[in-house]
Amino acid sequence: MIHLFNGFQNPFGGSERETLELYRLLSADSRVRLWATSSRVSEDLRREFPIRRVSPATRNVPDGGTYVFLGAHWRNKVWPYLIPRPRRLIYVFNTFHPKIIALTTRMPRLLRWPGAELVLISDFQRRVLGIEGVVHPSPIDIGRFSSLRAKPDGPFTVGRMSRDTPDKHHDDDIALYEALLADGVAVRVQGGTLLKGKLAAHPGLELLPVGQIAAEEFLPTLDVFYYRSGSHVETFGRVVFEAMACGLPVVCHSHGGYADHIRHGDNGFLFETTQQAARILADLKADPSLRAAVGRKARQSVEQLFSPQALRQRLDFYRR
Repeated sequence: MIHLFNGFQNPFGGSERETLELYRLLSADSRVRLWATSSRVSEDLRREFPIRRVSPATRNVPDGGTYVFLGAHWRNKVWPYLIPRPRRLIYVFNTFHPKIIALTTRMPRLLRWPGAELVLISDFQRRVLGIEGVVHPSPIDIGRFSSLRAKPDGPFTVGRMSRDTPDKHHDDDIALYEALLADGVAVRVQGGTLLKGKLAAHPGLELLPVGQIAAEEFLPTLDVFYYRSGSHVETFGRVVFEAMACGLPVVCHSHGGYADHIRHGDNGFLFETTQQAARILADLKADPSLRAAVGRKARQSVEQLFSPQALRQRLDFYRR
């Protein structure tokens, strides 16, 4: 039995989506259970998936096997004393907070638990933290995303999607969006309602709540996917790869886990400054053939990253 643990608080959160995709893949030929470690578990997710709430008091706990934690850890130190010892203990570590490693890997010796195995989600994260672990890109069902869907008629459109929180948005992007709008470019931001007080209303501007449109429906409405976060640094950046799976040219800030998979000018673009981003976007607007060529390479890149063989090798790690 493989037990997957997550807070399951946000239906649109990266670690939640990662856990559910791993559940879908492993369930094909393994027994897998989902466990919520938070009391604030999303009822929408519980209605859609067989998520159990961990409760040592009522003995609703895993019964041994392989414990896999994704975006969760042992906040309550009593837990290990109240649930059966696992055969393997795996932590999919998706942040840049070293203190969490201590919370997740140091079990009291008297419990005789196995040593924790770390799974990192990007080489970028491994370099920044300077720790060792298996690197597995966050699993994505690229079959949901098609590079063949035609964009609706309309103006050249630049957009992005993310959580609707300040740390996901960079202050300098306000001026960039204003310049794009002034140049006749449409701007669509899903997860951007917090920008309404910073950007003036404009016919070409759409600021949508997070989750209003499914990613596979929203992304094909864009000509270019643009991404830069604020204080939050992406250890991986799932949405960037989802955009690439749609055959979109991506224009992203160079500091993030996704950057290791983007070859500048070939399957996407990386920038350091707002001025560089503006020039890249202007070039893409002026050259549809460039957009198409880079978009094709982007799709090919994610097909290689998430090929059946690559996925099988990563899944075998959990099954062994």
